[in-house]
Amino acid sequence: MAIFGNNKYRVNFMKYRLLALGLSLLLALASLVLLGTKGVNFSVDFTGGVSMQVEFPETVNVGEIRTALSDAGQGQATIQAYDDKNILIRYQDASEDTRKQILETLRAKFGDAKIQQVDTVGPVVGQELRVQALQAVLFAIVGILIYMGFRFSFRFGVATVTALAHDSIIMLGVYSLTGREISTSFIAAVLTIIGYSLNDSIVVLDRVRENWSQLRSKGVDVLINDSINQTLSRTINTSLTTLLPVIAMFLLGGEVISNLAFAFLVGIVVGTYSSIFIASAILVEWYQRKPASK
Repeated sequence: MAIFGNNKYRVNFMKYRLLALGLSLLLALASLVLLGTKGVNFSVDFTGGVSMQVEFPETVNVGEIRTALSDAGQGQATIQAYDDKNILIRYQDASEDTRKQILETLRAKFGDAKIQQVDTVGPVVGQELRVQALQAVLFAIVGILIYMGFRFSFRFGVATVTALAHDSIIMLGVYSLTGREISTSFIAAVLTIIGYSLNDSIVVLDRVRENWSQLRSKGVDVLINDSINQTLSRTINTSLTTLLPVIAMFLLGGEVISNLAFAFLVGIVVGTYSSIFIASAILVEWYQRKPASK
């Protein structure tokens, strides 16, 4: 991919910036509509549910337990191993029938499983977790805006944060559309993707700053487009090397792992797109409408 880095071949990304901005605006609005009408499928971490500790007569494998519970209609249950024989299972339906079904399924597969402890997680705790998760994302975005404002300029910071907000909204919209479960691991994935996308944007903006002396001779659209092309090989290589193991996790991992991998999959694709088109397009439009020396 070095052909992009030495500008032998050049893609005119900024030629399609209005189309990209329009598409992103449409996707963001559709995501917000989905979130407002359909909502999202929160996990037991956020909605409350049951936490059940089960002891098995012999050593058990978490993957085998997850398969057994999936066959019993509890594929979204969270499973955590305490040791070789003790497993913690968390699920949403707090009814006695569901508890009996899970225990019967485990006993049929693994022998005389015994419930050691059962705790109910109330919806109040789930609400607190939702608020804390939202605060974590907002604090991260505000921190990034401050950092970008000091390192580059206020305009660069606003453009970058807008692209990150765009990524997060579309990720939530995709999860709402597909009905996939949103858990605390999803929040971790969102924060990771925000950092990943930010790193891509910083690479491009660093090159823009290096080329800024050419602003008068080239114009802001050509300058930013050249900067994107000069860093394109790095962007493509990073995205591909990250995407390949994520695809393997998505296809070959269990239900819980594939759900997390799906978040990374969507985030990497959307984040790479936004770092090339959205942040850059916002800067071009802003500077063309209100020029500034820096």
